[in-house]
Amino acid sequence: METIALNTRLKQGRESDYDRIHASLAPQLHAALKAAGVRDWRIWRSGRELFHLVQVEDYRAMRLGLAEHPANIAWQAQMAELLEVGDDYSGDDSGIPMVWSFAQDPAGEQQ
Repeated sequence: METIALNTRLKQGRESDYDRIHASLAPQLHAALKAAGVRDWRIWRSGRELFHLVQVEDYRAMRLGLAEHPANIAWQAQMAELLEVGDDYSGDDSGIPMVWSFAQDPAGEQQ
């Protein structure tokens, strides 16, 4: 299982549209994400900044599997209207690199 962090940014004035659209995910997209190995996908919003935390079996395999999925293509087209930079799932994205983890800090073992 992988935990992947992502950051995206909304276009100016699209905050309420983004919140409204995410209030209910299309059942077809939910099923596609689940079939692609997504176990959880959390999103926080601070103004126009979006912070995602994805728990997935294999992030790259998930992206490859969803790249041509009709439900994801429709979703990404909708998101492209709201995001400063849309995602067409064609890149070799690996998320934001982790810099530090409290749980993995060796100083926490020293008392």
